[in-house]
Amino acid sequence: MSSETPYAIGIDVATHYLDEESSPEDSRYVFAYTIRIQNRGTQPARLLNRHWIVTDAEGHVEEVHGEGVVGEQPWLKPGDGFEYSSGVVLPTSLGTMHGSYDLLADDGTHFKADIPAFTLSTPRTLH
Repeated sequence: MSSETPYAIGIDVATHYLDEESSPEDSRYVFAYTIRIQNRGTQPARLLNRHWIVTDAEGHVEEVHGEGVVGEQPWLKPGDGFEYSSGVVLPTSLGTMHGSYDLLADDGTHFKADIPAFTLSTPRTLH
């Protein structure tokens, strides 16, 4: 039996605090994140939609739904990757994000790729 799966998406995240765009005295903390999506399955697929859940340090939750990512709906052949950068503004120096992407495989199957939770924090917030 083969261990290959037709619908497997890998997601890697890197975050960065943007000190120059932030204003802590105004409760404005700006973070950039870069996401690398890779089709680790055997079926080509198009990323159709995104769903984010953003939580700040006070427990406030914001959900974001939208088409594609950064204005694109990338089509990924097996082994292909797509990388993009975006950002988020929080009222606290610490927060988390997680969510999912909705994808459509070339064989007509709709599936989700979960985006694991990642932390957004200013330098020296977490030890």
